[in-house]
Amino acid sequence: MSRLLPRLIAAIGLVALAGCASGEAAISPPPGVPKTSRCGTVTVAVNPWSGYAANVAVVSYLLESELGCQVEAVELSETASWAGLNDGSIDVILENWGHDDLKKKYIDRQKVAVELGLTGNKGVLGWYVPPWMAKTYPDITDWKNLNDYADLFKTAKSGAKGQFLAGDPSFVSNDAALIENLKLNYTVVYAGSEDKLIAAFRKAQEDKTPLLGYFYEPQWLLSEVKLVHIPLPNYTPGCDAEAEKVACDYQPYDLDKIGRKAWVDSGNPAATFIKNWQWTNADQNQVARDMTQNGLSADDAAKKWADAHRTVWEKWLP
Repeated sequence: MSRLLPRLIAAIGLVALAGCASGEAAISPPPGVPKTSRCGTVTVAVNPWSGYAANVAVVSYLLESELGCQVEAVELSETASWAGLNDGSIDVILENWGHDDLKKKYIDRQKVAVELGLTGNKGVLGWYVPPWMAKTYPDITDWKNLNDYADLFKTAKSGAKGQFLAGDPSFVSNDAALIENLKLNYTVVYAGSEDKLIAAFRKAQEDKTPLLGYFYEPQWLLSEVKLVHIPLPNYTPGCDAEAEKVACDYQPYDLDKIGRKAWVDSGNPAATFIKNWQWTNADQNQVARDMTQNGLSADDAAKKWADAHRTVWEKWLP
């Protein structure tokens, strides 16, 4: 673990991470792990948000300390992570948000990937405002009233329209289409990263400045700043089938894990461990907050969680 995770969090603005290629040769296990470990090297995709980094921290810590694996992480976008399952450079995606199109391509048609079950996390994507705005303008939480407040959200970057703040441009989102199809007088402006999006919402609450933007759960910030979700027209299956015509809210997700089929079929104990791994939004938020706000290294945050939850993770072991 110490070889990997001090470099893990480049995507959330901490330190740079060097990606490594996948390998399956046996390695010398750490002290206390049987020398018969068949785990070898596990190559994990790292997507650019803090909750994902928390997943990698805990899973990597336990794979290395309990199963004698060597974990290598590769920083990739969501779409590129799936492509890595196809070319063999990635063994596992630890947090997948839907992507039915990619499942059809890589699981159903190409048969190079398999589902590894749910993470236990409940995923919510959507539009949010800081709590002070919902208190001051209670009807702003009805999307039909957003045009009445567009002038409040104008910025130098949004021009004559209200600003809608999005995060990392690589995040899969429907916001531009939603604004167009719901006939809202807004334009999408990108913060550039999860860190910058978090900073913008914190500042908006502290300074009582207007902000409307994209956000999601699980996310540690919500335990500190109770952002208020603005429901859009109800999601129904298929309402987002054509991206340019989307006029409904985001689909709620039961987040899942995806593995490279050849790696899973090899009987690698790490694949069994990851199949068994499930935790809660609160678990993820605790580790992510320790890593991003409380000054703990990824190793230390993972160890802190593992020491307090032995009866949970022991059930994940093969």
